Amino acid sequence: VGLVGKGEDPRRWCTLNDGIFNYYESDKSSTPNGALKMKEIVCLAVDPPLKHGYDHTFELYSDSERLYLFGTDNPDTLREWVKSIAKSFIPAYAESLLQQDFERIGRLHSKDSLSLETPQNGWFCLAGSTLHICLENGHSEETIHLRKLQELCDGDNLDESLYIEGERKLDFLGWTGAIQRAGSSGDSLSEQQLTDTDIPVIVDHCIKHITQWGLISDGIYRKSGVNSRISALLVDFRRDARSVWLKEGDHLVDDVANVLKRFFRDVQDGLFTSEAAQEWLSELKDDFSKVARYQQLFNRLPTVNKATLRALINHLYCVQCYSDANQMNLHNLAIVFGPTLFQTDGKDYNAGRVVEDLIQHYIAIFNVNEEQLKKQKDEISIIIKVRDKMSQKNSGAEPAGDFICTVYLEEKKESAEQHVKVPGAMTASELTCEILDRRKIRVREKDYWCCFEVNEKEETERPLHYNEKVLPIFHSLGTDSYLLVKKHYSMEAMLVYLASKVEVTKHGVVRFREERSLLGLGSFNERYFILTSTSLRMYKDIRSNRSEKEWPVRCLKVYLGIKKKHRPPTCWGLTVYYESDKQEKSDRQYLCCDTQNEMREWFATFLSIQHEGSLWPAEGCRMRVSRSVMADPRLGNVSLIPLRGSENEMRNSVAAFTADPNSHMTVLLLFVYVNKPFIRS
Repeated sequence: VGLVGKGEDPRRWCTLNDGIFNYYESDKSSTPNGALKMKEIVCLAVDPPLKHGYDHTFELYSDSERLYLFGTDNPDTLREWVKSIAKSFIPAYAESLLQQDFERIGRLHSKDSLSLETPQNGWFCLAGSTLHICLENGHSEETIHLRKLQELCDGDNLDESLYIEGERKLDFLGWTGAIQRAGSSGDSLSEQQLTDTDIPVIVDHCIKHITQWGLISDGIYRKSGVNSRISALLVDFRRDARSVWLKEGDHLVDDVANVLKRFFRDVQDGLFTSEAAQEWLSELKDDFSKVARYQQLFNRLPTVNKATLRALINHLYCVQCYSDANQMNLHNLAIVFGPTLFQTDGKDYNAGRVVEDLIQHYIAIFNVNEEQLKKQKDEISIIIKVRDKMSQKNSGAEPAGDFICTVYLEEKKESAEQHVKVPGAMTASELTCEILDRRKIRVREKDYWCCFEVNEKEETERPLHYNEKVLPIFHSLGTDSYLLVKKHYSMEAMLVYLASKVEVTKHGVVRFREERSLLGLGSFNERYFILTSTSLRMYKDIRSNRSEKEWPVRCLKVYLGIKKKHRPPTCWGLTVYYESDKQEKSDRQYLCCDTQNEMREWFATFLSIQHEGSLWPAEGCRMRVSRSVMADPRLGNVSLIPLRGSENEMRNSVAAFTADPNSHMTVLLLFVYVNKPFIRS
């Protein structure tokens, strides 16, 4: 019971009893001005100060699309009313949500990537940047850290996602805005959008870009960039760091380096925290005391600060390893980063000395696994070699040498890794034979071993044609893709089917869905398709005379499988990419067949047309690799680091490594942040 209202607005005497919230003209009134049953409430929101002109207000949303606004004189009264009201309409299975200091709590429907057809009722609570969820049929409370999201947008798309629906538009608009604000960046380090390892996305992106494109750049971190570009990039990162992709050519390494420095100089409370900064700066003489003291101070830092400091010092350690090329030795880096990280004026060297100590004693202070560090340095060496190749190509010099690439045998696991030296002209068939020879696998009659391009994210795979050049494929793979050598169990059936055909064409009814329908809740619909030597045409039905769509076969790349998130009616599906020089992004179409045999026939017809009837070499996989491709033991177990950049940059970077001057390659770049759930509003 209490008085609710403020200032010139009407003040009402309110009571909450037996699940009914009544408000009266005064405490002497016997008849309420209005009443609200607690079972009718779908959402309660605590407003930030001055949203409605007052410091302490809260909103109640009813299932009849009505909004009730109440205000109090002080925060304690507000907190009491909010807790009491929330407790009266939250069901017993979601009572754990009441323990949170929430700003919004209410009922929503949700679907995940495994149950898009059957939404579940649940109660959601937003507290800070964390979304707490109690589903009706759930066994425990779930939490999602909104600043660690990979993406936050409208629509129904992609796997590893959580799709949220509101019962009423009014309260759902409030949820959408609140979640978006909670997932955005703030002023302090812990309020930034984060990776799954608690590193701010802006720091992660800048370090990776400089590692790939600027590690041997002369004077990296010492040279000034262009101030207008630095400021604009900082604005983009602060608006939504997840959406910023750094690309060579578009973003110069000196600009990116200065963005990183300016971020650390400006971030609220600093990397070392204002509370502990002076302790870090206290001088110690001997190395043993320094290491122990730094370890102690490091362990006292907040989680995000610890992860960020470790990542940054690791990066600077790698930078100084190449000081012969970039002129940035231990001392030079310390001069630059000391005042930056401690946010000082740089008049003395105390801050620089701490940074120098951290880099010099990096392995001891951070308990670094030296084997992992060696692997990281080997990978960086590969990156630098790739850059050298690109520089030679751009200067007209003749490239030399091969690339070390990682291929898996039968399944993706560490024990199945094979690190192969791949020349520019090596074909998929030669790579397959090389892997089988290494493992001394005997190829029997009618064994069809093949090299597959596998995309885990899209849940698709594509057997490479035996004459397809391997190196361009490696350079175009995203982080979710890899090459896998295994038996092609459908090849014999495909060859038998094609041998029975007089003319290689295919037609029939197939269930179809195009990519843009994923923005809504589209489904697969039956369409009549005709595949000829020149085109794939789609008709509404078999009686139609005019095609709805037509694609040239030469521009289609066909993968086996359809991602489960797209809800294919059967498991016998094809994902078809239309790739054209006139468009930067490839379009995806999904064709779903009723049987495995039907899918094989369509796939075989596609391949036969695109490769002029030659699906399998006459000598099969028993052929030996003619050139020497044995692994160089000096290189160790080093995986190729996929290149990044625009499509044209990728084309240029691998053009020198293919023997066929007429070969044409289209590069699909797949970018990922972290393997965390999405929010779909």
